[in-house]
Amino acid sequence: MEKPVTLYADHADMLIAIATGQGLKLTAGHDDQFSHVARRMRDLVRSGHLGGSPVHMESIYCYDLRDGYARALLGDSHHWVRRLPGKLLQNIISHGVARIAEHLTGDSPSVIAHGFISPKLRNLGEREIIDELRVIISDDAGTTAYFTFSSQMRPTLHQFRIYGPANGLILDQDHETLIKVPGARFKSYGEKFIPPLAIAQQHIGNLVTNAKTFLRRDFHMKSGMKHLIESFYHSITAGGPVPIPYREILLAGRIMDAIFQQVETRSARQPEHVGRLVPEEVTR
Repeated sequence: MEKPVTLYADHADMLIAIATGQGLKLTAGHDDQFSHVARRMRDLVRSGHLGGSPVHMESIYCYDLRDGYARALLGDSHHWVRRLPGKLLQNIISHGVARIAEHLTGDSPSVIAHGFISPKLRNLGEREIIDELRVIISDDAGTTAYFTFSSQMRPTLHQFRIYGPANGLILDQDHETLIKVPGARFKSYGEKFIPPLAIAQQHIGNLVTNAKTFLRRDFHMKSGMKHLIESFYHSITAGGPVPIPYREILLAGRIMDAIFQQVETRSARQPEHVGRLVPEEVTR
């Protein structure tokens, strides 16, 4: 199913219950989570590379409003996206939120969200479409995450960073690169020379890996969707688990519900305000 699966998390819960009761399965179209580089990251996390449970994550998902779809949205006051609970955000941010949900524990994380219309859009007369969003998320285990959505920052990043008690990982979806960030530091001036060399070597390794994948003709833009669909069909034919656990689909939905609730509340109270960063309400 398209992402997000439904407009609200409780509707997704009902849909999953119906499917399960009928002996059927469903999954969400979060293909970014199944790209070559995303699968390499997942394997490292599962192998214990972080040295324990995640301590902190940062997910950045940018969107260029010069895209044809965005121009159609901004130019049409009756566009269907404007009728969504989260408008533009609802149709875009689930990819970045799902990356965080994959590594959270519990079902009801705390969410603090601040969204606003960028000065650029306001100067164009836009008063509905929120195109800048900053979110702080934390779960019962003490894992925290920052989520950033922006139409204005450059470069337009699509990155995910995850840090554990021992090491960290940095995924760049646009460049299809994965960098291991060691937690241990070198003594004295070694910290100024050895880590940059190690990172340079990793970038070369990423280049070689991408080149080999390209030569195997498996580096197309939608390789993540291909793997997701294959995994989903395998879960049906072999009776295995779905590629995206239902808990993660529902958790991403709950986080998005909380974001939209807070953003809508603040917009209703102060429709022209773009300055204050700390919301008055925290949704759990």
